[in-house]
Amino acid sequence: MSTLNKGIEKAEVTLKWDPSPAGEPDNDLDLIAATYEADTPTDKPVYLVHFDSRSPDGTITLNRDSRTGQGFGSDEVMTLELERLAERYTKVVVGVAIQQGGGRKTFGEVPNTEVQIREGYTELVQDDFASVAPSTASVVAVFTRDTDGEWRLRKGLRGFDADPNAFTALMGS
Repeated sequence: MSTLNKGIEKAEVTLKWDPSPAGEPDNDLDLIAATYEADTPTDKPVYLVHFDSRSPDGTITLNRDSRTGQGFGSDEVMTLELERLAERYTKVVVGVAIQQGGGRKTFGEVPNTEVQIREGYTELVQDDFASVAPSTASVVAVFTRDTDGEWRLRKGLRGFDADPNAFTALMGS
């Protein structure tokens, strides 16, 4: 379909945070993408992309995964090639979940968190999770395909009190 309205074609989501203090359980945050078809129930995405996985068609890839937040720059990086997604996919939800293996930990307890979403050099979102500080997981972006077939971004963090597995069933709601 040809249109003069240009949507988002390729987005990059980056996540960073500081490591936990010595002797404390690791700060382990994970980027997760959930993909939906128009008739997919919101609690059952068609597929998930997270650590140790990628989309079946290679359009959504987690390029970098950290379990500690150590190092320079972004700790996790996910690329979403939305323009390449099959037409049957109408929504992609991107979220962040904190691993809870060492005990309950919230965004407010993880220092210097930051999520950025860019398309090329254009910054679409930058947030520090302060608005969802008591949460253990958060939706950070919802990409939807409009009636012209172009992808749009719905901004705004939405926090949840859920472990990573439970969060994946809540992301699309």
